[in-house]
Amino acid sequence: MEVPLLDRARGDIRLRYENYGGVTRPLHLFETGGLRMRHPRAQQGCVGVMVNSAGCILGGDHLSLAIEAGEKAEVAVTTLAAEKIHRTLEAPALLDLSFTLAERSTLSFLPQETIFFDASGLTRRLNVAMAEDAALLLVDMIVLGRLASGEDAITCRWSDSWRVHRGGRLIFAEESRMNGAVRGYFDQPSLGGGSRAIALLLAVAPDAEGRLDALRDRLEPFKSVCAYGVSAWNGMLVARFLATSPDILRKVLTVGIGLWREDAARLWQ
Repeated sequence: MEVPLLDRARGDIRLRYENYGGVTRPLHLFETGGLRMRHPRAQQGCVGVMVNSAGCILGGDHLSLAIEAGEKAEVAVTTLAAEKIHRTLEAPALLDLSFTLAERSTLSFLPQETIFFDASGLTRRLNVAMAEDAALLLVDMIVLGRLASGEDAITCRWSDSWRVHRGGRLIFAEESRMNGAVRGYFDQPSLGGGSRAIALLLAVAPDAEGRLDALRDRLEPFKSVCAYGVSAWNGMLVARFLATSPDILRKVLTVGIGLWREDAARLWQ
């Protein structure tokens, strides 16, 4: 049976932030399709909230977000809600993320979780170009199935390709692939041990390595409910997390992010 080709969403945000007299403001905003960027907390630092008016991502959709942080700009970007990846009859959806950080700028990209539905598919590409003295904080949380509805035996296609360049040199590269039944991957003791919520925290900054012990101390109270590992090298800090519940993982990540941002809990409210 031939599957008809359906119209799919195209969305694009291109945005530059600049520092004016010690205050960061958005400049040169371009947005099209179903993506919008709003800045509701002008008195609490520069926080951009990305809105996907479609409410979900379907196979064949192509969304892109390009952010530039000018010299000394400080900005945090989050999402209005969790992003839901629905069942697809076509090719996976495509999400392109591109971040450029100028000298002494700071970008915190802290989206809420991405939830994969059964038979969903998503390809993501992340590219970061940052100055030597810039600072990047990036969090990615994935939930495999609508766990509150008891859907934990899904199949999905998921592909990630991440590249981070600092001072023109590649310092972080990661490729992730999954295609098939989640149980075949994450129920193995050596991989997930039954977990359905996974996350990555990546910090790249001149002081990133110096925060290693402080982050481990913050995470210590959660070791019985969340498996994690933290390491630091070459001006980077990387933490990976596994949990059976996204609610648990949210709490753990909020505490971890709080090492960099005191408003971590408020960003996801």
